Amino acid sequence: MRLDKYLKVSRLIKRRTTANEACDNGLVCVNGRTARASYEVKVGDQISLRLGARAITVEVLAVQETVRQAEAAGLYREI
Repeated sequence: MRLDKYLKVSRLIKRRTTANEACDNGLVCVNGRTARASYEVKVGDQISLRLGARAITVEVLAVQETVRQAEAAGLYREI
């Protein structure tokens, strides 16, 4: 799954276009490297986000195309 879509499905970022812009501006890193929106997310990847004053690092536990809002937090684990 593409990185921008994963960020939206996991609800780390609210909209896919916002996720795409964050990737284009270098605010998203995967495994320590700046990642493009087209990066293919895999289980075990570590994603770091910098959005304003907020910085968050998560580990990918699962990759699913669709998920309910209540179960979205189960796709990742905060580090």
